[in-house]
Amino acid sequence: MHLHILGICGTFMGGIAAIAQRAGHRVTGCDANVYPPMSTQLSALGIGLTEGFDAAQLDGVARDADVFVVGNVVSRGNPLMEAILDSGRPYISGPQWLYEQVLRNKWVLAVAGTHGKTTTSAMLAAILETAGLAPGFLIGGVPLDFDASARLTDSTFFVIEADEYDTAFFDKRSKFVHYRPRTAILNNLEYDHADIFADLGAIETQFHHLVRSVPRSGRLIVNGGDESLARVLARGVWSEVERFDFRDVPGTGPDWRIDADGAVELGGAPQGALRFDQPGRHNQLNALAAIAAARHVGVPVAQSLEALARFKGVKRRMEVRGSAGGVTVYDDFAHHPTAIATTVDGLRRRVGRARILAVLEPRSNTMRLGMMKAALPGSLAQADRVFCYAGNVNWDVAEALAPLGARAEVYLELDALADAVLREAREGDHVLVMSNGGFGGVHDKLLQGLAER
Repeated sequence: MHLHILGICGTFMGGIAAIAQRAGHRVTGCDANVYPPMSTQLSALGIGLTEGFDAAQLDGVARDADVFVVGNVVSRGNPLMEAILDSGRPYISGPQWLYEQVLRNKWVLAVAGTHGKTTTSAMLAAILETAGLAPGFLIGGVPLDFDASARLTDSTFFVIEADEYDTAFFDKRSKFVHYRPRTAILNNLEYDHADIFADLGAIETQFHHLVRSVPRSGRLIVNGGDESLARVLARGVWSEVERFDFRDVPGTGPDWRIDADGAVELGGAPQGALRFDQPGRHNQLNALAAIAAARHVGVPVAQSLEALARFKGVKRRMEVRGSAGGVTVYDDFAHHPTAIATTVDGLRRRVGRARILAVLEPRSNTMRLGMMKAALPGSLAQADRVFCYAGNVNWDVAEALAPLGARAEVYLELDALADAVLREAREGDHVLVMSNGGFGGVHDKLLQGLAER
């Protein structure tokens, strides 16, 4: 079968492309924004990419396509999509295709939540791999333990990052309602995706739909300290539930606990200690959730701890891009204020009193709309200096960051921002670049400038 994928360079749709090719299908695709790491992965797989959404593809690369798999970046008015609709040719969403062709006969382990989905999914896949279960997976990033964001295997088990974003222009349910997991991690839940959801309650409803799809014999692994998730569960639960949280949270506590030193408990009984290189308390919770989910498919806690001790992380999650002139430059995907705060906190715990220069691009749809601007200064409180690119937003970033005083600078041009960071950076500093996009290659500009001075 020939699949032509619209929006193929998104991490999810690119993952579907890799899985479809592994399943023996011929795969082509198109997208308007082609940049690494997904473009690199697809090129390595030999999957043909067409730039843009020209309707002429129906008479060219896609003329013999059996089905068009449509990503959620495609909307009405897209010239190729309009031509597909006019021609009456078959189309399907990515999540629906994935369920029908891959997940239907698998034990699906889904990782949902506003934050930590990619890292937790990568941790869980690494644990199952170490346990010899050879899972298939589709992750919204490139896990360094595998060097690919997706793979298809003969294993019963499949790990998937379960995104709450909408499925397609013709299916406005969250992607994760298609996956029908037997094991589901609910990591956390905050307001996000302001272009899709009117309020937090609308997202909670989608999570409730996910909970409804988990079978009675399945298991929910739930952050016990999250009030939004508590409201979701209060609407109905039909599966086993295990909760996880930090040990220093007051009260009777959840089933799974972890303390600041990494000591893990289940039902109050010590299970061993988590020792790994991922910074921040948020990553301790991510790991605890992955350990609990792996236990549901029979992996002993001790074996999970051993696997996590070797866990390498995920590209663009506190990834060291390089060092020059005694300055270390990191790349991170953080874009929501909560994610920004936990990322900065994680680096602060790693580097101690060394200076952190935060370089931020508010690029997500939610941030572009200014929905989270009031929380932005607090999320950057632990950074010594803040450099923010405001070229993609239409609200006053300087005004929003005013509580940070002289510590924050705002720029409309990337080159000017990079020059300002280079003037400020000195030996021993840590430059933390945060964006959910390519950020104009600012990482390389900084490293080159540091090396040349």
